[in-house]
Amino acid sequence: MAVKNYPKIPTFKTAEEFRKHLQEENIPLEIDDTILTGKDSPLSTPIECYGKKIGNRWCILPMEGWDCLPDGTPSPLTERRWLNFAKSGAKLLFGCEACAVMESGKSNTRQLMITEKTMPAIKGLCEKMRKVHAERFGTSDDLMIGLQLTHSGRYSHPHDDARLESVTAYSHILLDERFHNSKSNVVSDEEIPDIIAHFAKAAFLAKEAGFDFVDVKMAHGYLGHEFLSAYTREGRYGGSFENRTRFFREVVEAIHKKVPGFPIGVRLSLFDCIPFEKGADKVGVPMERGNIKVGSYPYAFGGDGTGLGYDLTETIRFLLLAESLGVRLIGSTACSPYYNPHFQRPAYFPVSDGYLPPEEPIRGAARQMEAVAKIKEYFGNRLLIISSGMTCLQEFLPHAGQKMVRDGKADFVGIGRMVIAYPEICADTLEKGSIDPRRICRTFGDCTTAPRSGLFSGCYPLDPFYKEMMPECEKLKEVKKALAAVK
Repeated sequence: MAVKNYPKIPTFKTAEEFRKHLQEENIPLEIDDTILTGKDSPLSTPIECYGKKIGNRWCILPMEGWDCLPDGTPSPLTERRWLNFAKSGAKLLFGCEACAVMESGKSNTRQLMITEKTMPAIKGLCEKMRKVHAERFGTSDDLMIGLQLTHSGRYSHPHDDARLESVTAYSHILLDERFHNSKSNVVSDEEIPDIIAHFAKAAFLAKEAGFDFVDVKMAHGYLGHEFLSAYTREGRYGGSFENRTRFFREVVEAIHKKVPGFPIGVRLSLFDCIPFEKGADKVGVPMERGNIKVGSYPYAFGGDGTGLGYDLTETIRFLLLAESLGVRLIGSTACSPYYNPHFQRPAYFPVSDGYLPPEEPIRGAARQMEAVAKIKEYFGNRLLIISSGMTCLQEFLPHAGQKMVRDGKADFVGIGRMVIAYPEICADTLEKGSIDPRRICRTFGDCTTAPRSGLFSGCYPLDPFYKEMMPECEKLKEVKKALAAVK
């Protein structure tokens, strides 16, 4: 099979040209013709959440920089990234960074972790964020900042970035093979209460640090999300819907008990799909083993059973549970960056251990946006939904996000990689009605290839700060050169 050369976004010079491409490819994605500014922009409309006014509809999603100190304290690199978030123009910072609640849950040795020791430094950084935001935009009263709490589960590397120390919810035939897991990695029912207690303690410290809320991560194949698909797990945390959601329910209840009245949001993979692997031509193909294959994939929460499609029945049921527990803010996403990234964060270029896209990348963005619209239609104003996965739209991300918010199909436009490359993009859209094409993320994947190669995460192609970082930049070039030489 020949690798298809999908047209790159910069080749479309106008919204109309891009719209024509969408129609030709039968991709269900709508965009506005122009980026509106000021009060005319749907993205500038304030909205209330947890009793606080959020000043606009731009949202910065949490990302890991692999650049904290060994004990989880923010480093100067962490501070630089967070202050860029604060200066972006977005009024909702949903989680800032994936923050491990305990050492065993660190995805890497330099992941942020909130403890009594690290909390003062994190608090100081939170205060700096509000200060620089107010200096740039006049006030931070309408800025809402959260901290994402997570346990990396299957992807934990707490002591050595090259040594995986997985904590899994259940044995998964495909992922156990991919990540060399065994049944000994499955967390026992007796160990779970301690993990839950660490989530509650982390939430307490987050409030002390000055955050407005915490985000409980139930996404991307990390431990919380994996419990949702623990259909084959025995005991109190697997099998039935009630059991598979017990971990989440007990985490939220523990936080409510430890920090009464403290708001909780959720980052949720709305659906999951079968893992993919690199095919003979480097294009991603479904990972099929024995009876686990396309058409018969039993592990996808929010999946339709085929491994490739979604069914939001259980997703809606989960969100009804979250709503009953007082959760109102939902950061949407899908699948996992570890085993099917073209669903989760579609891109034109593969990361170091990835594969070429098996479909037009825009289709992956449209799929997520469609799922978000369906969730929003069901819940109306009862839940506030952040859309994500749109970076591959590049120049037309603001046009698509503006259209979604205008039509009531999402409440916020969430961006991750894009703000790493172009920190001022939110402010530019709202103030100028245009964005600088020289600074747009082109989904080269260096911000992921770098940390997976033991380097700091950053935009090496576009951010002068990382371009000039030696020897990291040279090592990244060597890594990419070696990968390109692999047949």
